[in-house]
Amino acid sequence: MLSLTADTNIYISALNFGGQPLRLLDLARAGIVRIDISEPILDEVLRVLRDKFRWDAAMLSEAEDLISGFTRRVAPTKEIDTIKEDPPDNRVLECAEEAASDFIVTGDRHLLRLGNHFAIPIVRVTDLLSTEPPQLHPRR
Repeated sequence: MLSLTADTNIYISALNFGGQPLRLLDLARAGIVRIDISEPILDEVLRVLRDKFRWDAAMLSEAEDLISGFTRRVAPTKEIDTIKEDPPDNRVLECAEEAASDFIVTGDRHLLRLGNHFAIPIVRVTDLLSTEPPQLHPRR
């Protein structure tokens, strides 16, 4: 099964706007792909939903339960400081490395600029899902 680490913007876009990010989360809910997440990533998702999109406590709790239901929680043991311009982006790299993810999926320019992290390709959700059939096989 393909394993992914999704950046916070994937969850936020899926939950607020749908589209390809929601399609990716739906694939995880269906058990077609595995999405790995860490506590810092989940915390950032909930913080942005609360502060930027004004989600109330009940909506945040529902989002946390939903995300927890289809993701695999990992606890990174290594601290990474690769992206100086936006340090929270490093939490995504930490999660992907700890989980040995096949891909990092993001829309973030700092992460995309890297291209890969320790042989883990960093791709946009549309690029991952645009192939027919979607590129749903691990690179290993």
